[in-house]
This record gives sequence, structure tokens and C-alpha cells, in this order.
Amino acid sequence: MELQRTFVHLLINWMLSALALWLLPRIIAGIQVRTYGTALVATVVIAIVNTLVGWPLKILTLPLTLLTLGLFWLILNAFLLKLASAFVPGFSIRGFLPAFFGSILFTVFQYVLHHMAFYPHAGLFY
Repeated sequence: MELQRTFVHLLINWMLSALALWLLPRIIAGIQVRTYGTALVATVVIAIVNTLVGWPLKILTLPLTLLTLGLFWLILNAFLLKLASAFVPGFSIRGFLPAFFGSILFTVFQYVLHHMAFYPHAGLFY
């Protein structure tokens, strides 16, 4: 029973992340996501890129991140989002600024959608 609940939670998280990614081109020029199916595939690729490339890069750049009080991670996340877009047909980012603002907005959308789905009575900012 617990495994089934975990799987449903993971599936809902995946769909909400895809929705967050699908909303980005409607706000930021320079980002293209053709369909919701493309967004579903892209979220898996983003997760893989963050796991395989992101964590090692974050560990290697930790001194620079500490010097910039964490702001360098914003640049690193933009790079990882742009890198993930290179592997998914139908998902493209033209330039660094759309990747930078897209990574920030993607994180905000994920946070809001996740809290709306899983904590409907707790409020967004508790």
C-alpha cells in the first residue's frame, strides 16, 4: 500500500513539474516547449541532467558558491536547464537570459504547484 502511495506521489510530482515547464514559454520569450508530452519528457531529462551533471558541478563549484553567497547556483541551474534542452526535441532555449529567468521561474512554479497539490490547507508560505 505504501509503495502504491509513493508511486502516485511521484507521478503527480512528475506531471506538476511538466506543467510548470509547459507554462514557461507563455511568460518568457526565448523558451519553447511544443507540447505537454514534450514537457513530460523534458522533466525526466532535467532530472537526469541534474543528477549526473548538476551535483558534481555543485560540489566542484562550492567555493565559488560560498563566495557569492549562493548566487552562483542560479547561473549553474540556468546552465543545467540549457543543457537539458539540448537533449529534447521540441524543447529549446535561445540564449542565457531566458535560461536564467526560466530556471528561477521553473523553481517558483514547481514550489507553488507542489504546495497547492499536496498541502491545500497549509497555505503557500507557512
